[in-house]
Amino acid sequence: MAKVSESSGNIFMDLWFPPHEAAVLLLRAELAEALRQWIESEDFTQAQAAKRLGIAQPRVSEIVRGKIELMSLDYLVGLCAKAGVSVEVRLAA
Repeated sequence: MAKVSESSGNIFMDLWFPPHEAAVLLLRAELAEALRQWIESEDFTQAQAAKRLGIAQPRVSEIVRGKIELMSLDYLVGLCAKAGVSVEVRLAA
């Protein structure tokens, strides 16, 4: 029988990524998901979203498919700004 553990709240930490890498991966995943939801809420095709964001359609496909390893945090934040998706950073000690 498999052992079940409670999630830490960061799937990447749970998958044993180093803490610094897990934090960045989680942020990138959250930004990509926010963009995917924006595309869905606007009822855009990938081509329409690409035109609105000023990027190629294959990049939109990567976002929709969650290919976060292909994008930097600042790239995703910039796309959110173009989409009018608010990004907020909170720091905790």
